[in-house]
Amino acid sequence: MQAEDIRNISVIGAGLMGHGIAQFFASANYNIYLSDVKSELLSKAVENIRLNLSMMARKAVISKSVIDTIISRIKTTTNMAEAASDAQLVIEAVPENLGLKQEIFHDLDQLCPPQTILATNTSVISITEIAAKARRRERILGTHFWNPPYIIPLVEVVKGRETSEEVVETTYRLLKNAGKHPVKVMKDVPGFVGNRLQHALWREAIFIVENGIAEPATVDEVIKEGFGIRLPVLGPLENVDMVGLDLTLAIHDYILKYLNSSPNPSPLLREKVEKGELGFKTGQGFYTWSAEEAQRSREKLLEYLLDRVRKEQSKTT
Repeated sequence: MQAEDIRNISVIGAGLMGHGIAQFFASANYNIYLSDVKSELLSKAVENIRLNLSMMARKAVISKSVIDTIISRIKTTTNMAEAASDAQLVIEAVPENLGLKQEIFHDLDQLCPPQTILATNTSVISITEIAAKARRRERILGTHFWNPPYIIPLVEVVKGRETSEEVVETTYRLLKNAGKHPVKVMKDVPGFVGNRLQHALWREAIFIVENGIAEPATVDEVIKEGFGIRLPVLGPLENVDMVGLDLTLAIHDYILKYLNSSPNPSPLLREKVEKGELGFKTGQGFYTWSAEEAQRSREKLLEYLLDRVRKEQSKTT
């Protein structure tokens, strides 16, 4: 099966990532089946998709006139067998529970036509482990979208131990044709590429706060007003080449022994969770948040991301 032949895509799980993935593909003119266990979850997902599209129209990223057309491409069902029957690609987007994912792929393996590609949107769990209870494991791979999936371009295409090269290549081309920026991750390791990098940074950031080196606001300011500014145009390995591998080696010879390398979560992080300090959802985390402040922070992020989309669109028009 060629990437260009794929028109029918099913998404299993209508939560935060699932409905956003469905929205993205529907916007790219694919036929979508969105499935979840409760009809009210599906109704809420369609409502959220309409809200997302309306916001994008207000920000001049899409035309208001296309909203109903995009939504018309999305069918919903609580019957996974119905969603799977004609699917050429299925993307699982259920909670990060290995047992649940294994069960879903075991079922999808039997419900879908033999040529259907089966993808998981897991952000950290081994693709090989997720595929373990299925028979045709060669057609199972990871497609890790980033939140919000209808805006952020990156998708990590992750090859499991038994995933065929053809399935990886077809999925990569499909995502590229649909307008994403896919990258191939050719070794199945927990966290893939993006989350390994992201959580290495978060571990050190929390360590700095825990050890009284700097306040949370200072840590965030150092990133946002310092090296974070250049990250969109200068990745870390480009930066290594720019400053010189010899200088980087000299710095690492000195500093690495002082960085946090614990294999366990921060005691400070665990303490905050145990106290119910969960961030936006409780109003207290590393910062104190009112409902209005949390909403403004979300809106600020979306404004930034949509501005980037508009700028990218202007380059092609």
